[in-house]
Amino acid sequence: MLELNISAYIIPGTDAHLSEYIAPRDARMAFMTGFTGSAGTAVVTHTKAVLWTDSRYWAQAERQMDCNWELEKDVSISSVVEWLISTVPLGGQIGFDPFLFSLKTQEDYELNLGSSNHSLKSIPTNLVDRVWKKRPSILSDKPDRLPDRVIQSTWQDKVTLIRSQLRDNPYQPTALLLSALDETAWLFNLRGSDIPYNPFFYSYTLLTMDTIWLFLHMERVTEELKVYLNASCNGSLCVQLKSYDSVLAEVKKYVAQPKVKVWIGTEYTNYALYEIITPQDKLMTSSYSPVLTTKAVKDETEQRVLRNAHVRDAVAVIQLLMWLEKAVPAGKETELTAAEYVNKCRSKQKDSKGPSFETISASGPNAALAHYNPTAETSRRLTVDEMYLVDSGGQYLDGTTDITRTVHWGTPTAMQREAFTRVLMGNIEISRTIFPSGTRGVNIEMLGRRALWEVGLNYGHGTGHGVGNYFSVHEWPVGFQSNNIPFKEGMFTSIEPGYYKENDFGIRIEDVVVIIPAQTKHGHNFLTFDTVSLVPYDKKLIDTSLLSSEQLQWLNKYYETIREVVGPELDKQKLYEEKDWMLRNTEPFTSPGSSASTSISSLTLIALAVALVHDII
Repeated sequence: MLELNISAYIIPGTDAHLSEYIAPRDARMAFMTGFTGSAGTAVVTHTKAVLWTDSRYWAQAERQMDCNWELEKDVSISSVVEWLISTVPLGGQIGFDPFLFSLKTQEDYELNLGSSNHSLKSIPTNLVDRVWKKRPSILSDKPDRLPDRVIQSTWQDKVTLIRSQLRDNPYQPTALLLSALDETAWLFNLRGSDIPYNPFFYSYTLLTMDTIWLFLHMERVTEELKVYLNASCNGSLCVQLKSYDSVLAEVKKYVAQPKVKVWIGTEYTNYALYEIITPQDKLMTSSYSPVLTTKAVKDETEQRVLRNAHVRDAVAVIQLLMWLEKAVPAGKETELTAAEYVNKCRSKQKDSKGPSFETISASGPNAALAHYNPTAETSRRLTVDEMYLVDSGGQYLDGTTDITRTVHWGTPTAMQREAFTRVLMGNIEISRTIFPSGTRGVNIEMLGRRALWEVGLNYGHGTGHGVGNYFSVHEWPVGFQSNNIPFKEGMFTSIEPGYYKENDFGIRIEDVVVIIPAQTKHGHNFLTFDTVSLVPYDKKLIDTSLLSSEQLQWLNKYYETIREVVGPELDKQKLYEEKDWMLRNTEPFTSPGSSASTSISSLTLIALAVALVHDII
């Protein structure tokens, strides 16, 4: 910093592709601070070191950071800049790595700095890398193509489709630059293993009307991959393979040509690439690239196989819940062993490729931390006296899953039952709502909170996110936030309201849904959600007296679907004990106030007979 004459240095928790999940070699914020959460920004000055993160990670950050670091309980750029203005001397320069800033991030810093007499300085050589002596290397695994059975469109079909969007765009872009790792992976039907829990490989793509340039680490390119990508020819459907590190030089060379215009999605294009596309008339921007918006709507094959993946995933979660129900009363299992068990169950399912994120397995006060992950040091023993929350997911060749269930093996308190039921009401209200096509998730998000708000409760995280076909478990730009795109038929999103009582318990109910057409009496072009996560909720936590008749009807229909869809899969896998458990836990609910009804059994008939004999009825 002294060599470069900068007074502060900003360290984001992302990589050059602005990914949410990053490879160990890109975990610069974690290397510097010790904090391993997925959201945060660190700043180092000559005398201070500070971390900003949101409410999900405050307790975690305080546990993981040592006394060299201060914690700021905010994550906004305005908060970081306010601190910088008050700390950095007037005229001081603030350094940043342009590969780790999006265009919007850089603009927000500039805007907030305003006329404060402080300036940003772009430093292409990352300073953390200079002091990180044992920085992990890049994995050597090659990218793999998806099997034909899980795809409907070839990469040539997709290139042709995206080119048609370039051609039809009124601003007449001549090229599209793809920076997000899932953009290139989707375009070429390829997957990799560079990012933990995410099947991506380091890459960029520059697509024009007659050329395709794929930037990747050339030492990984096999002859098989060259043949698959038509890399030995020069036609419009031939992929020119180029070194990953040459992307800046090649984009500069392209932009230097006359009458070219490069389209970028500002959410995922780093500032280092943006600043070389000059002058401005050679640049076209949108929040998201046409690849991301196209990928968000799943085709018929993608919808079918993603549904199938969720059925197999439900089997793994049912296995976990049944095992815990037996094992916890014995007092030997922990949060960590539960996390390991569900991932072991998933690994036995067809086409399993591992977990889709680090399993959140939390009991009691740990469950009040929305994104707690158990370790050998923090893992608590599971007991029948506390609530337990498990948020887990799997990667399969045909889809990505994400599901959260909260259970109690003993006697929940009245407060716990009410909070759980109100979280469930929020989940149901969004799931059963009907809305016009093109509605934004942010406009119906409050339905997930209303039952909680009525009694003064709330939660501090988002209500849902997109989910992909063997992609990231958090797939933008679908979801319920203000910067998500409008809902369309064929999109998949999670719905996950929650409630967290500090140092006591946490509740979250998360299901993945697909958007389908709704049948209405008068209107057309209306949509609704169809739940594809198929695991029952803990009935002892449901107070049906709080549910409306419509919510109760939805719940019974959902349980009927679990029986119809998951039952045959359990039979197929010869998991008969698990099927019995599933059937017991999906018995239909009756009138409000009851926990669940059972079918007329011999015990029921005996009870009725006794009642008649004693003139009770």
